Order: sequence, then structure tokens, then C-alpha cells
Amino acid sequence: MDVIFELMKMNKVKLWVLFGLLVNSQFQGICSVPSDKVVHVEESILPAEQPKNEAGQGRSISPESLELYREILHMDSVLFNAFNAQDLEQMKNTFSTDLEFYHDKGGLTDYNQTIANFKSLFEKNLTTGLRRDLDISSVEVYSIKDFGALEVGMHKFCHVENGKEDCGTFKFIHLWHKTDGVWRLTRVVSYDH
Repeated sequence: MDVIFELMKMNKVKLWVLFGLLVNSQFQGICSVPSDKVVHVEESILPAEQPKNEAGQGRSISPESLELYREILHMDSVLFNAFNAQDLEQMKNTFSTDLEFYHDKGGLTDYNQTIANFKSLFEKNLTTGLRRDLDISSVEVYSIKDFGALEVGMHKFCHVENGKEDCGTFKFIHLWHKTDGVWRLTRVVSYDH
């Protein structure tokens, strides 16, 4: 709970969003990623040093927190490398089967609805160059004791429409759960569309 109060004091996340993430958290149905589905992520994309804020100043965080930050950035890249490659099977392996996906325009969807939505999105964007780019400077990661981690940040989605690149930058909150050494995304809040 300390992390929730810290986030509220920092005015980064509103209480209703955090409450929505944590309501009805059931940790069943979490499976491991098959070894043939593990995506190698270049270590060069992960920060070797303390993350920096918008002013370019380093945030003072512990080595344990830095390791968690690196783990969550790795999992973020696994998920969105799969998104950018339109690899629905890898995305399925990254989501928990009890996923709740909150979208400010689309409402609440569960695991099956979310997978169906991504399948439809990919079918409509086979040749549009649909991609997601993370704003690494916006990412904040907070430990959730005996559960996992909260990732907060901004990302940009782009695709080509009518011969012109169309992009939008949006905010997100991801709640990651770690069981038996395996991370799964259990809650997503996508907002500011």
C-alpha cells in the first residue's frame, strides 16, 4: 500500500485508476512461457544506469529497484516486440488469463475479448506498419510487495493511413504479477486517447 500512497502524493496516478487495477485480483490461470516463445531482447535497450526524468536528472533509486526497472522494461519489450511483429501467440503468453484491460474509450475487456480485439486490429493493419514506440523517459516502475510491479508511462502508436504516417501518444498503467519467476501482465489501463 505504501507505493499507492506515494503515487497519490506525487499526483501521478489517481486513486480510482489504482482501485480499478486492484479490484478482483485473482491470480489463477497463470502459465509459463514456452521456451520456443521467449523473445531475446537486446541488452542495449535496457538502461545500465539510473533512469532519468524529463530534465535529464537521474532518479535516486536502489540497486534492487533498478533491477526491477530493468526486468519490467524487458517484459514491456517482450510484449510490444510481439505487438509490432503482430505475433498474437507471444502476446497471449505475456498476458495473464485473468487479464482485465481498461480502455478509456473502449471500456473493460477480459483476456478473451482483448485477444480477439488484437486479432482484429492486426487483420486490419497487415500493411499499415502499425507499431508501438515506448517513451522510455516517461517510464516509472514501482514494486508491489508479494505481487509484482506497477509500470506507468507513455507510448506512441503509429500506422500509415492514406499514405501518411498517423501517430498518437497515450498513457498507460500496467500491473505485472510474478509467479515462479515468470512475469504476466494482469491489468492494463490505457487512457488519455
